[in-house]
Amino acid sequence: MRRDTFLKSLAALAATGALPLSAQAAANLKMMIPANPGGGWDTTGRALGKALQEAGVASAVSFENKGGAAGAIGLAQFVNASKGDGNALMVMGAVMLGGIITGKPPVSVTQATPIARLTSEYNVFVVPEASPLKTMKDVVEQMKKDMGSVKWGGGSRGSTEHIAAAMLAREVGLDASKVNYVPFRGGGEAVAAILGNNVSVGGSGYSEFQQYIESGKMRAIAVTSATRLKGINIPTMKEQGYNVELGNWRGVYGAPGISAEQRKALVDMVVKATKTKAWTADLEKNNWTPALMVGKDFEDFVDREFAGLRATMVKAGMV
Repeated sequence: MRRDTFLKSLAALAATGALPLSAQAAANLKMMIPANPGGGWDTTGRALGKALQEAGVASAVSFENKGGAAGAIGLAQFVNASKGDGNALMVMGAVMLGGIITGKPPVSVTQATPIARLTSEYNVFVVPEASPLKTMKDVVEQMKKDMGSVKWGGGSRGSTEHIAAAMLAREVGLDASKVNYVPFRGGGEAVAAILGNNVSVGGSGYSEFQQYIESGKMRAIAVTSATRLKGINIPTMKEQGYNVELGNWRGVYGAPGISAEQRKALVDMVVKATKTKAWTADLEKNNWTPALMVGKDFEDFVDREFAGLRATMVKAGMV
C-alpha cells in the first residue's frame, strides 16, 4: 500500500474511533462547551483539553461555546450533530440536570453517552464591594422586607445557585417561587452584572469569583458546603443558621450512538488526562475537588442526581 493511501486510511479509522487508543493520539478532539466563555464549564473544558494534550492522548482539542437554557442549546446541537463521533466530548454537570428539570427541553442528556465525572465544588455567594448588604443575614432581612428588591444572579434557571437561593427562602419562611433570580448564559456575564451592581447577590463556584474576592471587588458572604473551604475564610450557610447545603459537580459526556470501544477509549483518555501535572495544577488553582467517576458508575450517579435534584427542587417550590 502506498504511504499516502495508508495515512488516509489511518486517518479515516481514527476519525471513526475504530483505532485503539494509542493509535488515536493524532486525532483532533472536539469539545462542546454548552455555556458562554468565562464560566465554570468553560474553565473545566479548557483545563481538560490542555490535560488531554499533555497526556499525549490528543494532538489538538477544538472548543465550541454554545450558551443558553442551562446548557440545553449546546446539548441539542451536540446530540444532533455528533452522532457516532468517537472524537466528540461535551462538558456538563449538575446545572444541566436542574435546567432539564425546570425547562423540560426537547432533548435530554440521557441521549448522549456518560464518560466521566471530573470535579465537585460548592457555590459561593458574593455581593458587590459597595453593597450595603454585608452578611447573609442582611440579605435575608432585606428579602423579608421586600422579596423582589434582592436580585440573585447566577447561571441558568435550575442551576445549583438558583436552587440554593430557593432553599434559603423556604428555610426562612418565604415563598421560594418569588425569589428574584436573574439567569445568565455564562460566568462572564454574571461577573459583569455583579461588578456593575446590577444584581444584589451573585452565586457560582469559588474559582469564578476568586480574583474579584481577592482584589476586594466582591465580598464573599456564604458558601453552601458543610464546612468552610480549605484555606478560604468564607462562612458556611449552616454556621450562619441556614440549613442550606448543596454541592455542584462537572463532568463530560460523549456523543450519542458511539460503540462500547469508542466509549472506553474516551474514558481511558480522560482518566489519563486527570493524572497530568496540568490537571493537578488546575484543580489547585480553581479550588476544585477531584471527583473522578467513570462509565457505568457515572451513569448510575447521574440517574440518582436527577432524582435527588428533582426532590430538592420540589421541596423548594421550584417545580
